[in-house]
Amino acid sequence: MKKLLVTTGGGDCPGLNAVIRGIVKRASLESDWEIWGSFEALNGVMEEPMRLTKLEESTVSGIHVRGGTILGTTNKGNPLSFPEKQADGTTKIVNRIPWLVDRLKSKGFDAVINIGGDGSQAISQAMFELGMPVVGVPKTIDNDLSSTDFTFGFQTAVQTASDSFDRLVTTASSHHRVMIMEVMGRNAGWIALYTAISGGAEICLIPEIPFDLNVVVDRIRSRYNNGRGFVNIVIAEGAHAKEGSITATVGEEGRIAVRLGGVCYTLSQQLKDAGVEADIRETVLGHTQRGGTPIAFDRVIASVFGVKAMELVLAEKFGQLVVLQNNDYTSVPIKEAISAYNVVDPNGTLVQAAKGLGISFGD
Repeated sequence: MKKLLVTTGGGDCPGLNAVIRGIVKRASLESDWEIWGSFEALNGVMEEPMRLTKLEESTVSGIHVRGGTILGTTNKGNPLSFPEKQADGTTKIVNRIPWLVDRLKSKGFDAVINIGGDGSQAISQAMFELGMPVVGVPKTIDNDLSSTDFTFGFQTAVQTASDSFDRLVTTASSHHRVMIMEVMGRNAGWIALYTAISGGAEICLIPEIPFDLNVVVDRIRSRYNNGRGFVNIVIAEGAHAKEGSITATVGEEGRIAVRLGGVCYTLSQQLKDAGVEADIRETVLGHTQRGGTPIAFDRVIASVFGVKAMELVLAEKFGQLVVLQNNDYTSVPIKEAISAYNVVDPNGTLVQAAKGLGISFGD
């Protein structure tokens, strides 16, 4: 029997379980493959004893409608930059990819399907370059992986954000308030942009378009007459002013990136300091965008991604990432997919359409 390892890494995302199910269901049509899952990304492989679980049809029955991942996930313990404790108590950052590849091969694994975003796929590429047969599946609610039209989880995150934004519009109107809703989006403002268009925001602030605070203040004031009026703002967590920086905290040891969040409070204080008299309230959606049942769109593309990933393994087309392009499911080299972020084009159709709808980006 041949052995395939499935991993889910990075932040959790609606649709992960549907990918796992797609892989296992497709593999069940073959007679010579065993499917195993590693708990918490590749941490399950790096631990001693290893924490693995055999994945069969009974294991994945009905999981496509569930949020999260039955394998668990993590954005700590990156094997490319692994924090290794030394005998003297200090921590040394080491590359554990060579050791990891040797360990996988010594345990009889013939291939790996790694489900994750840009950080996880960088690990996929490093493993592939050292001789491990790897197939990648793109996962991120931020939709910031290039080479694919959409990543699964993005549309569910937008739906969650839009539902919340709709509720804030009514309370903003009732109290004549400025409502600031912060959504995820480290380097890419896709969730904020889609939410602003779907919800009819007055102002949308995204990482790709640093904003001028004075322009934002003027737009807010234009919406009020004798204290009557309201404004709804959607802001991506990675947004910042032209003269400012992102709101972030130092990352925990072993995390892939610094931790973002709280930019809505920063903006709120800036507006107050600039003399905005209207009552301002802030809402951080945070991980509500990551959790819960995936919508039908994400279940479909995640399920197809899983099937296609297994078929790439069967065809021995390794070093590839399954993608959706022009309504067709295909694949591209992982190296190509992670070479650039998929960010919002400030001059693109969506931004121009949003401006046509009267949405200000503070520029």
